Amino acid sequence: MPTAAERNRPRWRSEDPAIGWVGAICLAALAFFLRRWHLGTPHQFSFDETYYAKDAWSLLHFGYVRTYVEDADKTILNGQVTGLWQDGPSMVVHPEVGKWLIALGEKVVGMDPTGWRTASAVVGSLMVLVMCRFVRRVSGSTTVGLVAGLLLSLDGLQLVLSRLALLDIFLAFFILCGVHCVVADRQWLRDRLAAGRTGRWWQSWWRPWLLLGGLSFGLACGTKWSAIYPLAAFGLLAWIWSAGARRAFGERRPLVRSVVLDGVPAFLALVGVALATYVASWTGWLMHADAYEQALSNTQYTTYAGGEQWPTATEPDASGFGEVTQSLRSLWYYHHDVYTFHSHFLNDSTHVYASKPSTWLVMGRPVGVDAQTDIQPGSQGCDAPSGSSCIRQVLLLGNPVVWWAGCLAMVASLVLWIGARDWRHGVAVVGLATTWLPWFLYDDRPIFVFYAIACLPFLVLSLALAMGHLVGPSAAPGPRRTLGVVAAGTVTVLAIVAFAWFWPIWTDTLLTKSEWDARIWFRRWI
Repeated sequence: MPTAAERNRPRWRSEDPAIGWVGAICLAALAFFLRRWHLGTPHQFSFDETYYAKDAWSLLHFGYVRTYVEDADKTILNGQVTGLWQDGPSMVVHPEVGKWLIALGEKVVGMDPTGWRTASAVVGSLMVLVMCRFVRRVSGSTTVGLVAGLLLSLDGLQLVLSRLALLDIFLAFFILCGVHCVVADRQWLRDRLAAGRTGRWWQSWWRPWLLLGGLSFGLACGTKWSAIYPLAAFGLLAWIWSAGARRAFGERRPLVRSVVLDGVPAFLALVGVALATYVASWTGWLMHADAYEQALSNTQYTTYAGGEQWPTATEPDASGFGEVTQSLRSLWYYHHDVYTFHSHFLNDSTHVYASKPSTWLVMGRPVGVDAQTDIQPGSQGCDAPSGSSCIRQVLLLGNPVVWWAGCLAMVASLVLWIGARDWRHGVAVVGLATTWLPWFLYDDRPIFVFYAIACLPFLVLSLALAMGHLVGPSAAPGPRRTLGVVAAGTVTVLAIVAFAWFWPIWTDTLLTKSEWDARIWFRRWI
């Protein structure tokens, strides 16, 4: 029977899972509406869309990425998509999962800006849904989970990447799903230990959440290789949590038992499934490996590794199982060349919007995706005074309230994880560390602030947990709770206000020069 306090608890504070799901779905629907709004604007290839949109179309129609003719962008924007792709394969430098998803949007909607951005809008909206459920699972509070989803939906970096055909929104989504699955496995294992259902080895080895986590991390690695770092860290964390759970439930030799009963299945489920998923994501490439091998036998094609041919390029074509192994070997050589490209050939290049990772979390140098900077009065509805002009811009800039408050909260998370041994804050700290710190190894080459989109869920998690701490677990009124509600509410309201304020420079909306200046707070934002 519920207690009197439980009967009198307001309905909106209930932990009823239906309320959590309905709230999360509503937030995701709102996020989709905002990301779908005028999705085809600007009507052009913005930033690296020029590569990924055409690569995706090529995957969809040929099974592998082909080269294309000059001025293909202009022809596509004029509505023609035939006769643009050549027979030779293109040596692309990123895996294919994200491009296959972009291709799905092009298949459904068409080869135009709306089509190649549709998958990003859908995945960006689903990311809000997963964020709600992820933080709900970590914090144990439906309200905190919904606040986290709201904060994520209000971020400009997440919004703009959900409206562009780039790979990073897919990477962030799959990493978030993978971490969610590892956290879910932690709770699932503890429930089974409490019920005494892990006594035999096969009962411990069955870890469905880790299998789903391996699938998610495999898709993340199949989008960008940087997902390897959180995969490794959360795989190790899953084993540490398992050993801690066995010790907490009084098992003998918990560390030794956890190595056999938890470490081995965790490795197989996470790393093994991730590797299988990653290789499977290259199926289209593997089916056309001979095209790359034949291209490399011609002098007009060279590899990124100094023009050396793959051994498979001069071998006779195999059949049956030999063909499979030959294609896999070619894929290995291809990966070697791509790694060489990323490691050496980009070090001497520059880019006007490149930035150091040390500036990413405070939004030190955003990326201008598109800009029309001199729209004269009377043109395109510009009502600027005489002598001035209007501007349209799409700027990859995060919501300052979310990012700056998230940085402060992350400091608190580090203290609470180390000092109070609160595993929830450990998730936030490890997530941020593995999605941000590895980029310091590559700060001698052009890298960009939007790579930090993979960090955002963990900053939001930290911020949501901090807000939950401020409000406190008790519903009883009091000075502390009042101050906590005011503080948490202020952050949320400021995030909403900032979202409305920066909306025009995230969505290519027409602004006068003075209105634009009011939103560019720092010189490095230009």
